Amino acid sequence: QVQLVESGGGSAQAGGSLRLSCAASGGTSSTWTMGWFRQNPGKGREFVAAVTPSSVNTYYANSVKGRFTVSRDNAKNMVFLQMNSLKPEDTAVYYCGKYETGYTSVVVPGNVDSWGQGTQVIVSS
Repeated sequence: QVQLVESGGGSAQAGGSLRLSCAASGGTSSTWTMGWFRQNPGKGREFVAAVTPSSVNTYYANSVKGRFTVSRDNAKNMVFLQMNSLKPEDTAVYYCGKYETGYTSVVVPGNVDSWGQGTQVIVSS
């Protein structure tokens, strides 16, 4: 059974940085496309970033492009989200997700078949 566990959330001031980590287990994580989504109360889950199995391709939401970097360490079954130049609008619960085999789009939460429990990020102005 796939298990994803996020860590690294917390509070930061605008302009600061945080690094989120996602530990994957329960399968051959090196073959999974992995992504990060975020969600605020009363809103849908929003795509943030994704990385393909060998890190050949990375994808970003326009709102975070140039500020966030997604990466992975397949030897350690880890995925990371480095968040720089944080803005108050980045405040959300961040979720790590594994895409299903044959997914058609990284931006659609419905294409993720396993989620972590989420980690809160709060950015103050």
